[in-house]
Amino acid sequence: MRIYTFRLHFSAEQVLAIYRGDAQRVSVLSEQGLRIELQAQHLRRFIGHSGLHGRFRLRTDDNHRFLDLERIG
Repeated sequence: MRIYTFRLHFSAEQVLAIYRGDAQRVSVLSEQGLRIELQAQHLRRFIGHSGLHGRFRLRTDDNHRFLDLERIG
C-alpha cells in the first residue's frame, strides 16, 4: 500500500466543475513532492458551501490503484 498526503483549497466557484461532473480528473502535488492525478468523483463528498478545503490522505495499492481518500485536517 502507498500513502500520499496533500492539501486542497478550491473556492465554491472552482469546485462547480467537479460537482457537476465536468472535470474528470484533478492533479495535485503531494507533500512528498509527487504529482498525483485522481478521479474528481472521489472529491465530491468533501465539497461544502465554501468550496473544497483541507488536508487529505490518499491510499493506493502497490499498482497505484485508488483504495481510499480521507480528510485529515
